[in-house]
Amino acid sequence: MISLAGGRGPARYVLGFQSAVRNIGDGPFIISGSRASRREPTMTATQLIDRAAATQHAVQVAARLRYAISPDHQHWHLLHFDRYELRPAGRGGALVRDQKTGFCLGDRYRVADLDVPAAQPQPTYTDRCGLTQPWLLSVREGISPGYGDNYLPYLEGQSLPLNGLPAGHYVLTHRTNSDGTLRESNYKNDAASVLLDLRWRDSQPEMTVLRNCPDTARCDKLPTAMSSRARRVPTGTVSALWNRGSRPNASWALCGLTGLGAKP
Repeated sequence: MISLAGGRGPARYVLGFQSAVRNIGDGPFIISGSRASRREPTMTATQLIDRAAATQHAVQVAARLRYAISPDHQHWHLLHFDRYELRPAGRGGALVRDQKTGFCLGDRYRVADLDVPAAQPQPTYTDRCGLTQPWLLSVREGISPGYGDNYLPYLEGQSLPLNGLPAGHYVLTHRTNSDGTLRESNYKNDAASVLLDLRWRDSQPEMTVLRNCPDTARCDKLPTAMSSRARRVPTGTVSALWNRGSRPNASWALCGLTGLGAKP
């Protein structure tokens, strides 16, 4: 969804997008955060991996959790779990990158279009990541096999600025675990992308989704025969907070798929 950001001064346009990460692995993705005292602003992260005979292997990973205070939510975020960027098609190098602070992981929806043998009958991670509890010394969050976590357009960082970009084709890319910090059973499906066509009419942006590529960051490199039906990106208006007007299914322009699961 393309929206006019609120505020004074020249018009500022942003592209809002919905993204999702799902666990299609053999075990749950679990992050346990902890800190020694409330004076420490962040928690260190430990990944808990289920193993045979009902044992659990703890691996400290190079990730942090921070308590985020935003107009629409206040809870503990796993930092840099997902990253977004917009780049010109056919060329490397991002023109625009996200400013998102982090993610509260949970079983927000059930995977319906894929058979996940390890899927649980009911969601496990349904809490709010220490909502309104900045004093916590520990927190646990995760995603069960067969479930996913999704984020609506404009929800604190689910948007990228369009001003100053020339007309042309662009690739919007969504990467999870981009630095390989987290343990996975499959790293090959950690990126998704869409190919977009940007036009300007009377100084206002118009955008069309030309192709969806759920398992690759190179949506501009796929054969033309694999293209999906083009569709216009709707235009809406949001307030300066950028979280008004969001609604479920407002834009499925980007859907990241990942196989976060147990690793022996």
